[in-house]
Amino acid sequence: MMTNIPEVKLGIVAVSRDCFPIGLSIARREAIVKTCGGNIYECPVTVENEKDMLKAVDDVKAAGCNALVVFLGNFGPETPETLIAKNFDGPCMFVAAAEGDGDLINGRGDAYCGMLNCSYNLGMRHLKGYIPEYPVGTAADIGKMIKDFYPIARAIIGVQNLKIITFGPRPQDFFACNAPIKGLYEMGVEIEENSELDLLVAYKAHAGDKRIPEVCADMAAEMGEGKYFPDMLERMAQFELTLLDWAEEHKGARKYVAFADKCWPAFPEQFGFEPCYVNSRLASRGIPVSCEVDIYGALSEYIGACVSGDAVTLLDINNSVPAQMWESQIKGKFDYVLTDTFMGFHCGNTPSCKMCADRAVKYQLIQHRLLEPEGSEPDFTRGTLEGDIAPGEITFYRLQCDSEGKLRSYIAEGEVLPVATTSFGGIGVFAIHEMGRFYRHVLIQKHFPHHGAVAFGHFGKALFEVFKFLGVEDIGYNQPKCLPYPTENPWA
Repeated sequence: MMTNIPEVKLGIVAVSRDCFPIGLSIARREAIVKTCGGNIYECPVTVENEKDMLKAVDDVKAAGCNALVVFLGNFGPETPETLIAKNFDGPCMFVAAAEGDGDLINGRGDAYCGMLNCSYNLGMRHLKGYIPEYPVGTAADIGKMIKDFYPIARAIIGVQNLKIITFGPRPQDFFACNAPIKGLYEMGVEIEENSELDLLVAYKAHAGDKRIPEVCADMAAEMGEGKYFPDMLERMAQFELTLLDWAEEHKGARKYVAFADKCWPAFPEQFGFEPCYVNSRLASRGIPVSCEVDIYGALSEYIGACVSGDAVTLLDINNSVPAQMWESQIKGKFDYVLTDTFMGFHCGNTPSCKMCADRAVKYQLIQHRLLEPEGSEPDFTRGTLEGDIAPGEITFYRLQCDSEGKLRSYIAEGEVLPVATTSFGGIGVFAIHEMGRFYRHVLIQKHFPHHGAVAFGHFGKALFEVFKFLGVEDIGYNQPKCLPYPTENPWA
């Protein structure tokens, strides 16, 4: 159950320029509400002037609305309609009415024209408003825009009320996860940075917590017999409770949290286990816990959880698919060339609900090599959730602040193929059209780190709109061959 993302209560406010019939805006607003099946709060105040604007904003706030549709039922009053966005604490979508099939004398609203001035005034006042790709339509058209606006609004509200809690500096040799936090503040995200020692002290204080047996039982039920280490459940349950309690005690004035934790090399030896499985359980509830103190990875995951309303994960864009595997299991069966494919991997943080039935809690092979005696049975390097990621549609994406403090992002839709990886960790064979070119001219060219967030479904349209609203000007995507990248050699 997703417990850490906003619930959107959407309201609609109609506006009307006083030299146009107010009844036109009212009737058109009512038609939209009817199209939405009543699943939107209808503000009774139609805004013609600034006093109306204040009344309308007070009304929707009193109704508990946290997102708004500002509807130009006719040309609309430029100043009052844009000041709604200034006075309302939440995202506002601006849309306009298309003309009907009837009277084009007394029944013409000219909202097509009014939308231009609305946009111009928003820009003049440095106000943010969400405007769809084509913001003019009938009641049915606007009903579809409203449906599309819900996940966008949910993500914006979430980001503006988010605190990212970190533990520990980035591991040596993983500076790729480092990034200026300036971009967080520009988006309205709060951050709290802590030491691993703070986390260890809190963990030890939870020893013997009376809630541990209940969490252990839930873990056992989730995984199933033979899929976990019984002797490790208590330790992992203790850690899960530590993180959840820390979130509640430290969120402060914020409503939502995400974590970015240092998970190696000191963590497993000092805590007695790998944290991956616990991280996966929190992610399944909408509380991302990114690996290797990847702050922007945690933010990216959280945005994806808000947009999709579902669990997400964070993976390394890890290794190429062997040519032999592509030849025997992909070629001729799926419409992908070899360079369209790659393996997404992490030690074991992907929620179990997004993995194949053979998933199980195992040990971290790489850490075992590094931290435990050669030839010994795995001990404190156990705790990863491993197995192939379930096949299906995915969106691979990331929001990042570069070394110059500029926000960048990328989005690419694709799928996890039903191909056995024959490897370790939480891993899948991913396929994205034109991935080879995208890898070179977006991921490498623009200096993105190796971590990418994964949403389970195609959510590129909503993510693109969210990133635009957050002020991200550089949004990369996997361009088709007919559209070369600026850095792509035309003779290659």
